[in-house]
Amino acid sequence: MMLKAGTILLCVLGIWLSHGYAQQPVPVKPRILISTDIGGTDPDDNQSLTHLMMYSDKFMIEGLVSSPSYGKGSKAEILRMIGLYEQDYPKLKAHQSGLASPDHLRSVTKQGRQGNAPFAGYTKATEGSEWIIRCARSENTLPLWVLCWGGLEDLAQALHDAPDIESKIRVYWIGGPNKKWSANSYAYIAEHCPNLWFIEVNSSYYGLFSDNENLDSVRTTDYYSKYIKGAGSLGKDFKKYYDGHVKMGDTPSLLYMMDGDPNIPGRESWGGSFEQLYSSPRVVFDRATNVKDTVAFCTVVEFRLSGPEVNIPTDSACFWMETPFKNTVQKWAGYYLGNGRFGLKYVPKQAEVVNYKFRSAIPGFKASEGTLVVTNLWPGKQHSTNYSLGNHWYTDKNDLQLFEGKIQGGKTVSKWRTELLLDWAKRWEWLK
Repeated sequence: MMLKAGTILLCVLGIWLSHGYAQQPVPVKPRILISTDIGGTDPDDNQSLTHLMMYSDKFMIEGLVSSPSYGKGSKAEILRMIGLYEQDYPKLKAHQSGLASPDHLRSVTKQGRQGNAPFAGYTKATEGSEWIIRCARSENTLPLWVLCWGGLEDLAQALHDAPDIESKIRVYWIGGPNKKWSANSYAYIAEHCPNLWFIEVNSSYYGLFSDNENLDSVRTTDYYSKYIKGAGSLGKDFKKYYDGHVKMGDTPSLLYMMDGDPNIPGRESWGGSFEQLYSSPRVVFDRATNVKDTVAFCTVVEFRLSGPEVNIPTDSACFWMETPFKNTVQKWAGYYLGNGRFGLKYVPKQAEVVNYKFRSAIPGFKASEGTLVVTNLWPGKQHSTNYSLGNHWYTDKNDLQLFEGKIQGGKTVSKWRTELLLDWAKRWEWLK
């Protein structure tokens, strides 16, 4: 007797789960709000939003906020993705109850800040930051989990405008490169909200798509052809991102909320396992650095420079730091702090040697060049200028045995990849 491919897949999955690989139960359906830079320079957010909508029965989704600290992300891109989901919604809900309706998702989609914050870490309220406050102040006594897939600008703005919400929210942030673009807002939160319940994930998430050696039987490079191709409007759209190769760098935030008790960061879960961080690295220099200056990746490197007094508003962007990137040059804004003082925060995202230049159009501003050596073990050595954190700040485990190649904590995610991707394959089958 011939069996259809879907039947075979379900049989394989049944055998897989019968061997004890099922998810751990979640105590209560979590309240979540997504802050995303979807539509910007990295389309992995589109992949992650697809995953979220197909698993929306697992969450109480209270917000989808467009928060692009870099690039051209917008609320419109979230709405476009919801439109695709709406086309597939009838088939999905025929197999799974409790999925979020497209109309509900549209009603909680908001526009946040477009562009990174100045040196202070915040600027003006946005529709997105005000929505975070509104959701956090809800009468629902469960904590609001803010899952940040991009910059922290809207979160920092909300915490600045409504300090009372600090005890009402919990954060899982995909940092790494996002920390590089959102250094000022991160610094504001770490300095002013050290008791915030915060999971800072700077590297573990890479374990979902690293494809180091032969980690498992499900390769992210052929997952599309095996499980997604021909699966509805969302499946057709998925091919547009990395030619269908699975990246989904933000999805571990969802996986963390789907597997076990999210109030226990040290547990093993699909979304990683984390340890407490009591001190976030921050190093302050009053000069350009040299090869003797070494910091850990994802350290906030703060330059406080002296120069001419100028008649411009405090926190105005007035100089920049140039760093090479592939065949181009990236520019990082520096700001006037008043009384002839200038400040700039820079966060290196990986182990490397960074050569940079300071430049400005201000007459009398001294142009200079420098070098910074970046190491691969976060958080690195202690500095007197570090941000002191409370009892609920967590980050990637630094056990060398949990490295996935050069990825700190990568194995806390990669070990579950076959399981979670095959679980998703079941839902893709519903759309065929």
